[in-house]
Amino acid sequence: MAEPTPRRHEPRLRPAPLLFEPADAVSDPEHFFDLESIDDPRALLTRATELAQAFRAAADRAVEFQAIAAAQLADPRRFDRLTPAAIAERAEWTEDYAKKMVEFGQDLLRGTDASGPENLG
Repeated sequence: MAEPTPRRHEPRLRPAPLLFEPADAVSDPEHFFDLESIDDPRALLTRATELAQAFRAAADRAVEFQAIAAAQLADPRRFDRLTPAAIAERAEWTEDYAKKMVEFGQDLLRGTDASGPENLG
């Protein structure tokens, strides 16, 4: 089960940095952040865990920015505001999920205790 998105007032985890891979490494399907070169299973587990945590943290943060953007796009004060249906189409979400993301983004923009779109409803 997915963990809730971190709240803005909670300190963020500082996972391992996600370094960009050189273009030649990306073209090799067996290459993934140099994990294939680690022979020690303990070191491999440690580094793979760091990367998994970093990707989770990055995904959670990206969802927060999606929600903020959705809330801004739906703001009734905007002359060019979008409906939840239009936001859903643009983001490839369902309309119900877009509505939840707008609410989540509004909470984030207000700085209130927001627990993420998966817990709204």
